[in-house]
Amino acid sequence: MQSIASVLLLLLLSTVALANDGDPRAREVGITPGIYQPGDFNAITDVAGVLVGQVSLIDEPKIRTGVTAIIPHGNNLFQNKVPAGFAQGNGFGKMMGTTQIIELGEVETPILLTNTLSVPEVAAGIIDWTLRQTGNEQVRSVNAVVGETNDGRINNIRLRAVKPQHAIEAIESATGGPVAEGSIGAGMGTVSFGWKGGIGTSSRVLPDADGAYTVGVLVQTNYGGELMIMGTPVNAAALAARQVPTDTSPDGSVMIIIATDAPLSDRNLRRLAARAFMGISRTGSVMSNGSGDYALAFSTAESVRRTEQRRLQVSSFEDLPNDNMTALFQAVVEATEEAVYNALFKASDVDGVNGVEHPSLPVSAVLSLLRSQ
Repeated sequence: MQSIASVLLLLLLSTVALANDGDPRAREVGITPGIYQPGDFNAITDVAGVLVGQVSLIDEPKIRTGVTAIIPHGNNLFQNKVPAGFAQGNGFGKMMGTTQIIELGEVETPILLTNTLSVPEVAAGIIDWTLRQTGNEQVRSVNAVVGETNDGRINNIRLRAVKPQHAIEAIESATGGPVAEGSIGAGMGTVSFGWKGGIGTSSRVLPDADGAYTVGVLVQTNYGGELMIMGTPVNAAALAARQVPTDTSPDGSVMIIIATDAPLSDRNLRRLAARAFMGISRTGSVMSNGSGDYALAFSTAESVRRTEQRRLQVSSFEDLPNDNMTALFQAVVEATEEAVYNALFKASDVDGVNGVEHPSLPVSAVLSLLRSQ
């Protein structure tokens, strides 16, 4: 296997082409789920302060994997924790750090996504990065949050190519603005509905009457079922395409990370996370027995942030009441659905470790199908 330096050189040369195959995002061709409008970037980074970083590892013909980092804000996360809620669909998967989130309702580290067998290495990178942040000199416990899907159909997952340093690089390279989608980062080796999967993102901004809050979603798609786009079945027969899906098993996994600037309690963030699975179901998933479906939602609102001062004294948080949640539920369903479409549309053809080509969704054929309905 090539050295890590060589892999990273390949990363610099290849990632952009793989992530952006020239196809449009869903909204650019009129696929607009729901009733609300997206933010400026139609991405999780439309929630002010949220950053995303990605590292892709490519070493022909064996390694196609990577790391995606989502950072709730640019300050010291351990000292300024954010409230969070976790929801599980079918639980055939792993998401490290969730028991503490369930118990305490907060996130204290960046949230990273990777492949199944690289969770420990990524967690080690998060811990190393957190311990060396200014202000954390006395920290002796870190709850690293790492999600995964199994990219073993494309990536030689047993090589465990992802190392702690790659996690740190993903964190330190994180930025706001547009987010690269498709075959990149933790989505480099994923497959959805038999087509090439990947990273996808979308956002929704509520009307002023509902608080003008933003909800952003990022997904790592590696799940299956019977693909539906805007209610229309999309399969090889319907497309009449020469390219056909390579593996249409309903099994697989999806990771859903949700950010909002709405001042929500951890309890209502858990409720928000649970609604994201409705967006996944709209794309054709039934959360099969062999699938790992996980959603984590956090709030960036200053008024509910778990600062050191607030943790040491009795204080009241100004969070939205239950009756104000419905519009946010609608937003997260819409953004999740569109994020999945973006992951599929922006993915590129990738050859797997066993010599099997995993084609990307034939977007032009899909658009012709949708226009004929």
